[in-house]
Amino acid sequence: MKKKKQINRVDKFLEIPKEIYSDDPKIVVTGFDELIIENFKGILEYEEFFVRINTYIGVININGYNLNLENLTNDDLKVKGKIESIEFERIID
Repeated sequence: MKKKKQINRVDKFLEIPKEIYSDDPKIVVTGFDELIIENFKGILEYEEFFVRINTYIGVININGYNLNLENLTNDDLKVKGKIESIEFERIID
């Protein structure tokens, strides 16, 4: 527990975003046509109209049409297409 408090003090001092030092996903939505997910674990399902992305804290469901995936890095993924909805399934500890 002491180590976590140390990290919190350092990140506040250096103004480091939480997604840098944790496994929490970061989702950036640009309009209705593009979505970037950082800190994901894997792709569970991929169809032209439905994508399920596994993260460290749950699953992200993306519904739409003409959906395409672009892998930016091992931890970042871009979803392009006509995005109609985004749903979250949280893992309860």
